[in-house]
Amino acid sequence: KNSLPIFLGILAASEELPPLPADAAFIGELSLTGRLRPVSGVLPMAMAAPRLGIRQLYLPAENAAEATLAQGLTVYPVETVEQLVAHLRGQTPLSPAPIWQPQPRERQQQPDFADVMGQETVKRALEIAAAGGHNILLIGSPGSGKSMLARRLPSILPDMTREESLQTTEIYSVAGLTEARHPLVTSRPFRSPHHTASAVSLTGGGAVPKPGEISLAHNGVLFLDELPEFHRDVLEALRQPLEDGIVTVARAGGTLRLPAQFQLVCAMNPCKCGWRGHPSGKCTCSDKEVEKYVQKISGPLLDRIDLHVNVPSVEYEAMRRKSKPESSAQVKERVDAARAIQSRRFDGTGIPCNAQMTPPMVGRFCELDSRCDALMKSAFERMGLTARSHDRVLRVARTIADLDGAEHIGVEHLSEAIQYRNTDILKG
Repeated sequence: KNSLPIFLGILAASEELPPLPADAAFIGELSLTGRLRPVSGVLPMAMAAPRLGIRQLYLPAENAAEATLAQGLTVYPVETVEQLVAHLRGQTPLSPAPIWQPQPRERQQQPDFADVMGQETVKRALEIAAAGGHNILLIGSPGSGKSMLARRLPSILPDMTREESLQTTEIYSVAGLTEARHPLVTSRPFRSPHHTASAVSLTGGGAVPKPGEISLAHNGVLFLDELPEFHRDVLEALRQPLEDGIVTVARAGGTLRLPAQFQLVCAMNPCKCGWRGHPSGKCTCSDKEVEKYVQKISGPLLDRIDLHVNVPSVEYEAMRRKSKPESSAQVKERVDAARAIQSRRFDGTGIPCNAQMTPPMVGRFCELDSRCDALMKSAFERMGLTARSHDRVLRVARTIADLDGAEHIGVEHLSEAIQYRNTDILKG
């Protein structure tokens, strides 16, 4: 699709144009009418250009704002090939594009926790997940509010940094999802693929490799509703990205590595019919059917999810309560304060939050006193925790302590973290 350079090469070879500037690059698809059509992947190319000695970039006008997000370049927006030829011949110079600056725009109304009646325990778990960047699984009957609660998580996540925005925009640029008027992604992505999605649509790839859902969720949230309904190979494809923050796509033409540092939020019913444990007693599933349903999710995948939370049915009294629930803005203040503690703790390490601590960091920043150590040992043996889940409990406990403003993990912090690993809720 990058036909403009070929056209210019032909003109230069036939001496219809003077020699092209050595420090210039040309990007664009040439239409039959001579107009330049926009192309995808402009930002990664623009950011790579200065490293290759390129100082001038000529490209379709619709891509110009996105290209100016890169530094060290003079970007020339081109409407038609006639304009470009006249510029290269020195007849009618093109004007460089001004560096794009975020303009005041109407803020999209995000779902707010103030709209959710009751479910205080689940809100607390989501606050912990946001404060430490932890993965979370919500388990409850239909109508209990799992999806509604999950969709409100982005409203309490920290604002994106400039670096995070550029990283995410590069991915959206390659996928062809950037906007000409607002090219920079400034809100954390929230991706929610349907449970019929294929492994390729999730991880990326294809004949012309493109980022999948887990890369489009980079620096944001990947929400998988009806988790057991996803194909097994799709769920297993999540394991490597959850561990490494990178997805590797191997194809006959080569291997592609894409960033995939996302926060996983999952929701599921407790059984196939969905009513296991509901006060109505409507569940028709046998114990064997419940076990078969839950076993669709592998142990290694569950092990990588930090918090397992039961979402009970909302009580009538909660629905009729007159007092307004806490807003997302109020919760976000506590989340931002906890993240500020983590930012100071991990300064210079490249680690942004507790969930991404390396094992040596867990040993250093999650030290336990004798009482906490006895509690952890008891939980480890009683619950049959793995080494991975042991470290994940400690990371969650560190986040709870940060929300509390505590320097050290206390028994109350560790106890709360352990209760979020209660796998009994997955057994009905």
